[in-house]
Amino acid sequence: MSNKNTWRIRNSEPKLEKNLNFSTIISVFRILSNIMTKRILTWIKPTDSQIHLGNYFWAVVPFLRMAKENPDAEIFMFLANMHALTALHDWDAIRNNSINIVKLYAACGADLNRFYIYNPADIPAHAQMNRVFSCLTIMWTMERMHSYKEALAKWNAWTISVGTFNYPILMAADILIYDADYVPVGKDQKQHVEYARDFAEKFNREYGETFKVPEPLIDSRVATIIWSDWRKMSKSYNNYIWLLDDEKAILKRVKQIPTSTQTVEEPKNPDECNVYNLCKLFLTPEEDKALRARYLKGGLSFKEAKDYLFEKIMETLTPIQKKYAEISDEEIIKILKKWKESVSPIAEKKVEDVYKKVGFTL
Repeated sequence: MSNKNTWRIRNSEPKLEKNLNFSTIISVFRILSNIMTKRILTWIKPTDSQIHLGNYFWAVVPFLRMAKENPDAEIFMFLANMHALTALHDWDAIRNNSINIVKLYAACGADLNRFYIYNPADIPAHAQMNRVFSCLTIMWTMERMHSYKEALAKWNAWTISVGTFNYPILMAADILIYDADYVPVGKDQKQHVEYARDFAEKFNREYGETFKVPEPLIDSRVATIIWSDWRKMSKSYNNYIWLLDDEKAILKRVKQIPTSTQTVEEPKNPDECNVYNLCKLFLTPEEDKALRARYLKGGLSFKEAKDYLFEKIMETLTPIQKKYAEISDEEIIKILKKWKESVSPIAEKKVEDVYKKVGFTL
């Protein structure tokens, strides 16, 4: 039935009559807000007990910026410790790393009262979904995954764990189980989201509409820190600065950055200087413009540039380290348990639906 004086929201939502009152308007805006709310899902992998500056600018900063730019989005962040087990076979290290990494994200600005931060190892539905996905994925699909190829480049095939081989399967289960709309990833992780999308589409075709097909989010503004050897900052290259390093360790790293043989008086190209390329990550546009001008004009010594870089690093890391020291392990464990209670019903409902469709439920 049509009535031009009535606006009816689909799916049997309340209708708006022509003579609206304030409470009805507020109610409908809330309904519309829920309809338009998007779910963004990401993860943190606790293979280390700390985060270095490369990961900070490559992963943490873009994630927090995305959350700020999308204040109405639901932010799901899971602790990928079941993935960490493929590389780290030390129960104490995995436990401590897991707590420390969440503490560091909180110290960097992650809102523990807004973000759904949870541990999938505490939610059986993840492992249950992983079994279904494993049975419906052929080996060829996993053999072409970058994660497996990288493992093959480092080790022999007979030393690689099945967990490493199936890494993208568990990741797809972690993503699809919560009907995520968007998954922010780096370019090296995009393939995992593409596999999750392919699996969701295939499952939906064969068993009926079940999974939301997520979109990968790749932020073009993401910075990759290039260190003094022109390689990205990485633990593998031993060219990193941890967020929790003390002043002495950071200053030592900064002093080790090689520079050209140009004299103080000579004009210098800032883009060819590793000190500048690191420094600009910490600068405002105005500060960056001023520093570039000093490079191009001449009269700036590399020692002065390094001292300025050290100063800027400490301006960023000191408040993070202070906040980190204020967060207890017990607080993190409590937060993880709290959000587990919120997300578990979502995962359990999805597994129940999948089990019925594949024939597991009798």
